[in-house]
Amino acid sequence: MADPKFNPKSVDGTNPQAPETSRQEKASTVEAAPPPDVIEPDRELTPEEAEQARKRYLLTRFWISARGYWGRGGHRLAWPCSIGLLTLIGINVGFQYGINVWNRAIFDAIEQHNARTVYFLSAVFLPLVLGSVVLVVAQVSLRMTIQRRWRSWLTAAVIARWLANGRYYQLNLIGGDHKNPEARIAEDLRIATESPVDFIAGVISAFLSASTFIVVLWTIGGALTLTIAGSTITVPAFLVVTAVLYAAITSSSIAVIGRNFVQVSEVKNQAEAEFRYMLTHVRENGESIALLGGEEEERNDVDKTFANVLKQWALLARQHMRTTLVSQGSSLFAPVVPILLCAPKFLEGSMTLGEVMQAASAFAIVQSAFGWLVDNYPRLADWNACARRIASLMMSLDGLERAEQSNALGRINRGETEGDAMLSLNDLSVSLDDGTAVVKETQVVIEPGEWVLVAGESGSGKSTLVRAIAGLWPWGGGSVNFHADRRLFMLPQRSYIPSGTLRRAVAYPSAEDSWTLDKIKAALDKVGLDYLKDKVEEDAPWDHTLSGGEKQRLAFARLLLHNPDIIVLDEATSALDEKSQDKMMEMMIHELPKVTIISVAHRAELEAFHSRKITLERREGGAKLVSDIDLVQHKKKRNLLLRFLENPRPRPKGNTTSSKAALPQNKN
Repeated sequence: MADPKFNPKSVDGTNPQAPETSRQEKASTVEAAPPPDVIEPDRELTPEEAEQARKRYLLTRFWISARGYWGRGGHRLAWPCSIGLLTLIGINVGFQYGINVWNRAIFDAIEQHNARTVYFLSAVFLPLVLGSVVLVVAQVSLRMTIQRRWRSWLTAAVIARWLANGRYYQLNLIGGDHKNPEARIAEDLRIATESPVDFIAGVISAFLSASTFIVVLWTIGGALTLTIAGSTITVPAFLVVTAVLYAAITSSSIAVIGRNFVQVSEVKNQAEAEFRYMLTHVRENGESIALLGGEEEERNDVDKTFANVLKQWALLARQHMRTTLVSQGSSLFAPVVPILLCAPKFLEGSMTLGEVMQAASAFAIVQSAFGWLVDNYPRLADWNACARRIASLMMSLDGLERAEQSNALGRINRGETEGDAMLSLNDLSVSLDDGTAVVKETQVVIEPGEWVLVAGESGSGKSTLVRAIAGLWPWGGGSVNFHADRRLFMLPQRSYIPSGTLRRAVAYPSAEDSWTLDKIKAALDKVGLDYLKDKVEEDAPWDHTLSGGEKQRLAFARLLLHNPDIIVLDEATSALDEKSQDKMMEMMIHELPKVTIISVAHRAELEAFHSRKITLERREGGAKLVSDIDLVQHKKKRNLLLRFLENPRPRPKGNTTSSKAALPQNKN
């Protein structure tokens, strides 16, 4: 396959030569509406009241996005499936009523010793049961289909927003309640979309069942006349009154007993998420922990985190025990109460055995309907907690999106350079999301073919400047401009190694079949990884197998394949020894003779490979560019750089060299 014209990172952070509708673009259209406006809490509220108001708003924020599944931009089958589910629920209630009537008829026939009717009803029962079973199975299938598609739709929307414009990275740099976003997207979002469908289906089914069988109880029971101490008391619709009172007692009991269920469940879910994060952190940093012998310390941290999980589980278990006490007691009493209530009428002959059994069945169904809250309160509390957690992530993404769309905090503009300049930073300032300046008023113009070294002490803003150039940092002022149609490639200090084959790792972020196997092997050979050529097609945990130096060499192999116009090296050779570092730089001089390079590094020996050095100095109010000098190369490497700088052009004068005009031109 020919070497593709792939743009790993263009000026605006996208790939203009990619297909018109990528998967991420499709997903990003799921939630096209702008983020909701910020709602500030009432200043008169106490901290506790403000926290409660925030939690209530979190549920609102979840539904703002989640209900879009049934909106104009939602899934085309959302409404047909929902209407179909409601229809099945209604038909199933009808079959329940049919079985209830069959109950009355069969017991009346048994009481009358009517064998013919008993045999007939026995034959009728099988179709009733089969019909009810088929309806329930279809109802479950349709309900889970809605849950699956809703989760897929909302997950695509959240992931698209999370991955867009480097927000997944920016979340690590800002404050807010968005810890462990991967757990929120994978687990909390699943529960947040599954439970509402169950709840709505359950509520509708309970309402229809209660309405239908309350009428049955009213019709069968009639009024009950009691004689107490010589006084006659008549209770109209006594079965209905009893059913409502019974349900009110059990529901109010569960509401009082489980009043802390939501809070306990939310804290438990947070503890579980922190435990998962701790285990993931240990796995990802396994080599460093093993080399330092930190197993005991990590074990202490893991044990401490897990102890918190067990503590929260114990509190949740107490809540479950209390609610189970009410629900189990209710389920035992419910079948007996109507029989006891109907016994006087049956004994006096005003009610048949069939009516007693029908009333008992109807009473149980009504109690089941009214007791829906009792049975599902724990799940409702769990959903509440999960919906709030995913809404917290949505709100953090809202904040990042608003920062991109407004200039309230200041935003770095991105555009195109004038003339032949490859990159220009025009009055660039970089700020935190709260407005605190990190880098101020940076003015730099980089010409094609220049190798520029960015230096400065730790904490002076070098890496922040790199993030701004890459488009990962939106806050600040001024502009970052690139030459039109030029391709930018970033090499961070920690080279990312995706899962899968070594071939995929070398080709990343392009597809592994974008280059032939021979070109992949040739790239590995040029960066000194020729001993891995026979393992190119091997699927292994390369992220843990390769050393830090090997990962950085592999990153340079990616450069050879993608052949970009601008390369930003952020401590990209820090894991290599000086000799290996020199080989990588020399390799780029030979293989990429026209490339423009911006390097962030601490090693002084790298100056020998660069034609220019700019220095940032940390100051109060933000780091500033304090020097911009041309470098004279050491003799032993000068001949190599001269090949790279062959036929140099004089640097343009005027506005394009404003940084040079503003700063002294020191010469070594």
